[in-house]
Amino acid sequence: MLLHEARLKRQTIYDALFRGVTRFAAFGVLALLAAIIFSLVMGSMPAIKAFGFGFLASPDWDPVNDQFGALIPIVGTLVTSAIALTIAIPVSFGIALFLTELSPRVLRRPLGVAIELLAGIPSIIYGMWGLFVFAPLFADYVEPWLNKHVGSMPYIGPFFSGPPMGIGTLTASIILAIMIIPFIASVMRDVFDVVPAMLKESAYGLGSTTWEVMFKIVLPYTKVGVAGGIMLGLGRALGETMAVTFVIGNAHELTKSLLNPGNSISSALANEFTEAFGDLYTSSLIELGLILFFITFVVLSISRFMLYKLSKREGKAA
Repeated sequence: MLLHEARLKRQTIYDALFRGVTRFAAFGVLALLAAIIFSLVMGSMPAIKAFGFGFLASPDWDPVNDQFGALIPIVGTLVTSAIALTIAIPVSFGIALFLTELSPRVLRRPLGVAIELLAGIPSIIYGMWGLFVFAPLFADYVEPWLNKHVGSMPYIGPFFSGPPMGIGTLTASIILAIMIIPFIASVMRDVFDVVPAMLKESAYGLGSTTWEVMFKIVLPYTKVGVAGGIMLGLGRALGETMAVTFVIGNAHELTKSLLNPGNSISSALANEFTEAFGDLYTSSLIELGLILFFITFVVLSISRFMLYKLSKREGKAA
């Protein structure tokens, strides 16, 4: 009896210790997040006081005259991420569909491992490949074709006309798409695999095609996980630095053409932070980091809200 009481007392102490450690870890993450936000805000104060909200709408970036604006990096970040998602989502869906429904069983594991290995390649490798291999091919074959066949079209023509240099916003977007495809495809494949086989077999038994099974059975069942995978890819695209820095051109110019060089927040920070001189220049770069943090926070908040609404709708349907 005494031994049993001692054991219970010891377990109570262990439980309290474990609860305290986990609570400390959780609040430690919040404290670290608050410290990062505080340091970014304090570092940005000189630029905030000097430019105010005009910093967000100004295309100027002139370190010599201490005139700075975030419009071009913000536009570059949002445009490259949006184009990358537009390319990556259908390709990732096709990969996940093939791996889960159409691929021969003997190929599923090797192909799945290959996709996961692509996700593990460092971003600088993608950037070097994009600069030395993809960009020259893009300039020699793709951009002249776009100029000739798409550049003369009304409305969309100005977005695809320009000198075929190989580097630019479109090139950076394609490299970003290649980088985030493994992440989205891996998540989609995993969530597609959790769909009960009985549901799919029942649909096939009623005469449904593979396409109908995917869109009427698998996607409704896994839409929360699919949305989460897409947001994971978007988060990677928004914060990517080295690969974009290699191929975007790093030019503070606001143009319609996606073939022209551009800039993003991450590439601007990577290129200029070590060379910044003066408090205002450094503060402007720190404020760019604060803006990127805010954009990422807003995107992740919207994704969490979407997942919450989707899960709530599923609960009502059940």
